[in-house]
Amino acid sequence: MTAGLPADTTGDRTPEKPDSAVVRDALGVGVAVGLSGFAFGVTSAGSGLTVLQTCALSLLVFTGASQFALVGALAGGGNPFTAAAGAFFLGVRNAFYGLRLSQLLALPRAVRPFAAHWVIDETTAVSLAQPTRRAARIGFTVTGLSLYVLWNLTTLLGALGAEAIGDTDVWGLDAAGPAVFLALLAPMLRTTTERAVAAIAVVLGLGLLPVLPAGVPVLVAALAAPAVLYVEGRKGATGAGAEEEARRNDPQKENR
Repeated sequence: MTAGLPADTTGDRTPEKPDSAVVRDALGVGVAVGLSGFAFGVTSAGSGLTVLQTCALSLLVFTGASQFALVGALAGGGNPFTAAAGAFFLGVRNAFYGLRLSQLLALPRAVRPFAAHWVIDETTAVSLAQPTRRAARIGFTVTGLSLYVLWNLTTLLGALGAEAIGDTDVWGLDAAGPAVFLALLAPMLRTTTERAVAAIAVVLGLGLLPVLPAGVPVLVAALAAPAVLYVEGRKGATGAGAEEEARRNDPQKENR
């Protein structure tokens, strides 16, 4: 068994999880998040995109945060290229998810291109939460399938019903996407470094929103990650240097 992967056999220490329990958990995530596609459909249509364009985004892009970022930037009058760039950088995280899931799921080569389209926050979270590779595969498949079908269906319903609903700001549906994304993100912020990145990104994004064109604050907020990692690296180097200096100045410690 490869280090860091879930157990595949009953002889391993990792306990098995019934398939029914995996399916239940995966469906819970797929249905809960899939329903927010309605909010995206309404928001996208309200931003000026056609029903066809809105549905194409969900079918071909299929990463909620990036989709909301794109239509939000367009609604705010942002340049289409800037809006697309912001959405792209939000979607880059899925590439890193894919690196981890490729080892975890170990899918056949013929299946990987199709599975890659379902590599998103929710499928990754469900897969990583499983104790065995079999459970991870089931969780990934059920979450991806249920979420993809429901997200696209509710996107279509939202886009078609946008005119009947009217102003999305009145209903608060424009905030549904970011709210869902934050709800998914919050439990993942477990370390001080992760919380620092999130906090600085929020400050940069919100602080620059009134002074920069729509879509650009998202790009600037992405700089929070390398900035925090740089500071952490400097602290680690300084701490290691101080320890080495202390060893040189204390011969007894050097001998221990």
